Amino acid sequence: MTEALRLAAEMIYQSDSIIIAAGAGMGADSSLPTFRGNDGFWKAYPALGEAQFNFQSIACPDAFYSHPQLAWGFYAHRLSLYRETQPHAGFDLLKKWGEQKTHGTAVFTSNVDGQFQKAGFSPDLIDECHGSIHYLQCLKPCCETIWPADEFIPVVDEKQCLLLN
Repeated sequence: MTEALRLAAEMIYQSDSIIIAAGAGMGADSSLPTFRGNDGFWKAYPALGEAQFNFQSIACPDAFYSHPQLAWGFYAHRLSLYRETQPHAGFDLLKKWGEQKTHGTAVFTSNVDGQFQKAGFSPDLIDECHGSIHYLQCLKPCCETIWPADEFIPVVDEKQCLLLN
């Protein structure tokens, strides 16, 4: 074991809580696509690459006005994918470590996939700085309310990345 790993292990052991900061790498280990750079994005969504969309242009509110079926297809496919994906063993390990601490575990994540909730972390102690794909909101600011997407069961043409229902 390197000295840096030994020191990290010692710090975790001595702590009274754990704060997890997680990004795309955490989801990638569950085989979820990452969106850093168009190569990874277009590999996951070849129809968008062929149409010369980049991640920023399809993942913004304007896309719901300019290309609504495509924007909904992109988000609906991801929602379905995240619902089907099981958190990898690293989530269990972090949860187990946190359960041994006096003050438990808190999570700060840029992921929108809901994997920490699915792995059993307390939703009250998860801060999703980019929001969650598991909630819907008005495109026009008609209200500040968000609501669970639980009843939204999308049907997507994955080849074309289009919402069908």
